[in-house]
Amino acid sequence: MSSTASSPQRVLQPGGYNGNDSRTSSTSSSFLRPELESSETEEAELVSVSWNQDSSCFAAGTSHGFRIYNCEPFKETFRRDLKNGGFRIVEMLFRSNILALVGGGPNSQYPSTKVLIWDDHQSRCISEFSFRSEIRAVKLSRDWIVVVLEHKIYVYSFVDLRLLLQIETHANPRGLCCLSHDSDTSVLACPGLLRGEIRVEHFGLNMVQTVNAHDASIACMTLTLDGLLLATASTKGTLIRIFNTMDGTRLQEVRRGVDRADIYSIALSPNVQWLAVSSDKGTVHIFSLRVRVVGEDSDSTESAALLTQQTYSNSLQGLVSPATGTNPGSSLSFMRGVLPKYFSSEWSFAQFHVSEVTQFFAAFGSHNTVAITGMDGSFYRCSFDPVNGGEMVQLEHIHFLKTDNRPR
Repeated sequence: MSSTASSPQRVLQPGGYNGNDSRTSSTSSSFLRPELESSETEEAELVSVSWNQDSSCFAAGTSHGFRIYNCEPFKETFRRDLKNGGFRIVEMLFRSNILALVGGGPNSQYPSTKVLIWDDHQSRCISEFSFRSEIRAVKLSRDWIVVVLEHKIYVYSFVDLRLLLQIETHANPRGLCCLSHDSDTSVLACPGLLRGEIRVEHFGLNMVQTVNAHDASIACMTLTLDGLLLATASTKGTLIRIFNTMDGTRLQEVRRGVDRADIYSIALSPNVQWLAVSSDKGTVHIFSLRVRVVGEDSDSTESAALLTQQTYSNSLQGLVSPATGTNPGSSLSFMRGVLPKYFSSEWSFAQFHVSEVTQFFAAFGSHNTVAITGMDGSFYRCSFDPVNGGEMVQLEHIHFLKTDNRPR
């Protein structure tokens, strides 16, 4: 075993995070009363950006602490600037006051081998998990705290912090792991033991499904909110594939391009009708999905429940159906099997161009909009035509690290 977790000394109350606690907190003294930095210090350097579970907010880890931003309307909701440096990982739990923090970045005095569970209402660390190797990612849900190392994943209960599961994985330097966030399903997806393989844990069904997604190593993945569909890309970065997590069946394959690319993000719309992909090629692509859609541009729990009923029947006929728009294909697609494979591929339905010199991460907003955050401190919001596709329209562009975005 390359790492071990310490035993946290705190019971959390994920319902409201305000319940009485009979145990003593195990905390670092520097976190009990963090010293806020003066507003006149040098501008913070951006270390990381990450969406919350429903993409309504994002967190920015900086060289001085962290900041939280609301997307619609765009607003910096709060910031914490600390004298002891910043955080490489800032993971939100929806819009609650609970975050997971991992140190890193310039001049950070917080270790990259420790997860700090931070209660921002109390402005203190309420629990911690220590490991022997660097933490690659942390994922939160209402039920779990998931810590991702390069070769192992630890799953803890959010209620009492018990270790529930340890998963051995293929080399995972990107910290790939994703969770479902629907009350009716409990799903975790992560790299399997073999290259290009994904392991899907259906906790509610006590079932493990293996998906042979790609020949090359996995570069990016995401689940629908109910965990029943999985989208993946490999380190080649040319194809994105969508799978049924119940039986591992491939439902659709779309093509980002012909040249190799580093895929930065994959996002699925709440209504499971659209897929967004960002890469180092400087284009955010939108694809139309051929999966059954309940309602139009709806993210209601009723829609999710109906999709759950359809997919848990293991019926592929219930999963695949036409969407509003159609991804364009090659005019030579009729020669499928004769010409190279890319001539018969599905290409992107809509596009938005950003800089190629920095990483961008895309997520879906409301009413056919896409939010894009960049490691250069840029935030874009753009819209796409759900019928005709084409070039997306920019609605908003903000440099979110500027001081004039400070909460008022």
